[in-house]
Amino acid sequence: MKMPDIDWPSTVNPVIGESAEEVAGKLADAVAERLEQALASRDRASIALSGGSTPKPFFERLRDKPLDWSRVDVTLADERWVPFESSDSNERLLREHFLQGAAAKARFIGMKQAHESANAGQPLAEQALSELAWPLDVLVLGMGSDGHTASLFPDAPEIDRALDVSQPDRCMALHPASQSQARLSLTRRALENAGWIALHLKGEDKMDTLRAAMDDMAAVREMPIRLFLSLGLNLFWSP
Repeated sequence: MKMPDIDWPSTVNPVIGESAEEVAGKLADAVAERLEQALASRDRASIALSGGSTPKPFFERLRDKPLDWSRVDVTLADERWVPFESSDSNERLLREHFLQGAAAKARFIGMKQAHESANAGQPLAEQALSELAWPLDVLVLGMGSDGHTASLFPDAPEIDRALDVSQPDRCMALHPASQSQARLSLTRRALENAGWIALHLKGEDKMDTLRAAMDDMAAVREMPIRLFLSLGLNLFWSP
């Protein structure tokens, strides 16, 4: 596979594959290696995963890795405020495609609570997330065509607080104008200190968005993915 003609910043390590399946396998291998390293040095390891259709083959490869999954804590980078049974639920996605087989032994800490609104459920989600050993060992992000990642949407009224390094909460309710559903998202505080960060993308349209993001890395509010491009991440992409 020919590398896209991009002047990559030194903070980005691109891993390019011919197919989504090939890239999913490479990402699963890399994540398993990082989790194994974390488990070798302490009792538990932690990982935050993202939703969408792109990561399904990655989930299905990662779940079969021979790790001590009973010592791995799994959470989400973000969640839509929808019922658990909804096809839009990221928790449902993980339960159906990742928390199966060997990985079913992992401890899953979800964000969605039994409250009517994301604002009302946020305190309980924050409390649940406090059970993880922070910072995260591994973070796997996706990206939208507007440059959002997790649920850090540029058009969310709460975006400035979510990106504020002094924001004490690890998760926040966001209400993007472009989205029909409220969200809970990990904040900058929770995301940026992860030990190893991957960005998993598929399609030429996402590469075009990435090019636009790299044109002005300082304008984080307009395209929040720029924060992680600046911090350092491993890009896993297929056409």
